[in-house]
Amino acid sequence: MSTPQDTKLEPVWHAEGVHVGDVLSALGDIRRKFARVGAGDEEQPHSRNRVMTLVAVATTEADEKRALRACRAITVHHPSLVIVVREQPDVVKGRMDASIATDTHQSSAGLEVQCEIVTLHVGSAAGEHLAPLVDPLLLSGVPTYLWWLGTPPFGNRGFTEALKIGDALVVDSAHFDQPYHSFLGLADVAASSHEHLGIADFQWQRLSPWREMIAQFFEPKDRRLFMQGISEVGVDYVGDGRGNRIGAALLIGWFSSALGWKLERAVGGSGGVGAAHFMVAGNRLLEVAFRPVPKADLSQGAISAVRIGGASGGRTFQLSILRDPERPHMLGAEGAAMELRELHPSGEDHAGAEVAERKAAQHRETLLKIRDMLHHTNTGDLPGDSTLKNPTVLARDRRHPDNAQILLTMIDIGGAETLRHVQHVDAEDEAALLLELLSTGAHDAVYDRSLAAAAELMRAL
Repeated sequence: MSTPQDTKLEPVWHAEGVHVGDVLSALGDIRRKFARVGAGDEEQPHSRNRVMTLVAVATTEADEKRALRACRAITVHHPSLVIVVREQPDVVKGRMDASIATDTHQSSAGLEVQCEIVTLHVGSAAGEHLAPLVDPLLLSGVPTYLWWLGTPPFGNRGFTEALKIGDALVVDSAHFDQPYHSFLGLADVAASSHEHLGIADFQWQRLSPWREMIAQFFEPKDRRLFMQGISEVGVDYVGDGRGNRIGAALLIGWFSSALGWKLERAVGGSGGVGAAHFMVAGNRLLEVAFRPVPKADLSQGAISAVRIGGASGGRTFQLSILRDPERPHMLGAEGAAMELRELHPSGEDHAGAEVAERKAAQHRETLLKIRDMLHHTNTGDLPGDSTLKNPTVLARDRRHPDNAQILLTMIDIGGAETLRHVQHVDAEDEAALLLELLSTGAHDAVYDRSLAAAAELMRAL
């Protein structure tokens, strides 16, 4: 999902040094004019159609532009009132510079729908007086979402009052300043705010591919007992600071809260290494290990790998999920024969060795045919001519250099052959992530319990 057009919306109204009443009056005029124009001379004015109010609070100009881009992309399909609030020191305290732009789209029924985008530049910190500033502009009968770009001022009285006018708070814990303390502040808000307030986190949405792959592993009926036989869990993440463990803690919080694990103790070592011990079914003590790893293509705090292993019902199992994996390259034709002989056991007599040699030769011949076909696909040369005109095209030459969007899943159960699954993760689209969070009303009981468990773990580490 992306903004349908990159052109900047020109405001239909702009004023400096005004009060909220002036903005409300201008909004009323704009809405009445649109209703009359849309209805024509012989029809009654059309009623407004809105599904939500989205209030975005930005602290920088860059964040303001991000908010406007994402909100515009959403309003194409979901008619909304958008209010973007940003602190601007040169505005007189108690007043604001305001502008209103409109974005008109045609609904599936053929009717034109107008979305209003209100931008407010205020002279004080955006969170100090947000509630009285925004409350008069809100639409009745539709949910109000408060999207706080950056780090909310947890503990601030004005911020606490602002939460009372909204149905949900949307944040990105991966971009918090002082991430450790801010994450615990988010957990406190979730635990102490009014029961109708939802909490949504961009970082939780980014963990969806990891949660889906883990859940799919345990989905088949014959693997359900594996959940009771887990004996080891490991999580690799990028960055060595304790604040970079937030994503890993959320993932483990999701897993442990779902399986009823009880945290006994946890310890964080130097360099970001940590371990947590949980009491699990059967009064067993299970260790979950955290380890920082260097990954130049991944952002700080991103999860790099998850490993889950154990045994149940006489079978061992190992689940490994790797992001941006280091995949081995194919050997050239000269080195293939020796490598392939190792894949075909020869037995203890000469006859067995001869059979193994024949299998390796057939294996090599097949690989050479496939290599020629791949070369033909990539270069257009006829199959069989590639060794004469061009060097071999190996997998590493055809592979896109950016491997950061790849998840490699490997499953080992008993002595069976390793199952491998490669999944491409879509590049991050802020508008799409925001829409996913809003689609649940930002009320997600699974996230709530995972957040509480992750906060408990972070405090113990």
